Amino acid sequence: FGDKAICLIHDSAVFEWDSAATNATDTRATIIPNAPTASRHMLVSAQLHLVFFGTEETIGTPSSQDDMLIRFSDSEDIENYTPTATNTAGTQRLADGSQIRGAIRGRDAIYVWTDTALFTQRFVGQPFTFAFAQVGTNCGLVGQNACVEVDGSAYWMSENGFFRYAGKLESLPCLVEDHVYDNINLESGNQMVSAGLNNLFGEVMWFYPTTGSSVVNRMVAYNYFDSSRERP
Repeated sequence: FGDKAICLIHDSAVFEWDSAATNATDTRATIIPNAPTASRHMLVSAQLHLVFFGTEETIGTPSSQDDMLIRFSDSEDIENYTPTATNTAGTQRLADGSQIRGAIRGRDAIYVWTDTALFTQRFVGQPFTFAFAQVGTNCGLVGQNACVEVDGSAYWMSENGFFRYAGKLESLPCLVEDHVYDNINLESGNQMVSAGLNNLFGEVMWFYPTTGSSVVNRMVAYNYFDSSRERP
């Protein structure tokens, strides 16, 4: 957020650290005043809203955490979360799924995944600030870091396949899909499955643990230049 580093503890508080402050390296990060105190995920929008996913219905009350609730600050004011007629703070609860799994900023929208669906969060200005649309079903995210955006397209791994969204939902052709899903530790997927990007060779990669493994020990890649190039 400008010169500030914003850091969220999963299911807990959010901190800020100002790198431009005098003697910044001698100053500890501090909890952002008035911000939610229990959230699953967080990012900064292109319009400088601090957006929380799976967050509290009542700010400051962790027991009110709702895994499907999104809350965003006023634009350029990360300490203001109370919606009024003169600001752009607000909330939105998603309808499809039991928990928000992850979110990333795309070229013209924020992509938000639950365990069962994909939504877009698109800035539209007053009076609603963001418009939310469900653009995919039965395509939830396997884990918070299992998604990536490149050239206006989102790629992700779900619990039942690989998907792309570029204006419409597509199931990625995958010759090794059975090989991957017959030997993956999905119980640890939310914490361990991660997507990576190799722009030079046009590859999206997913790193994952196999059945019985407590560490990442396998990778599968999809080549968006030549979709026939997939390898376990």
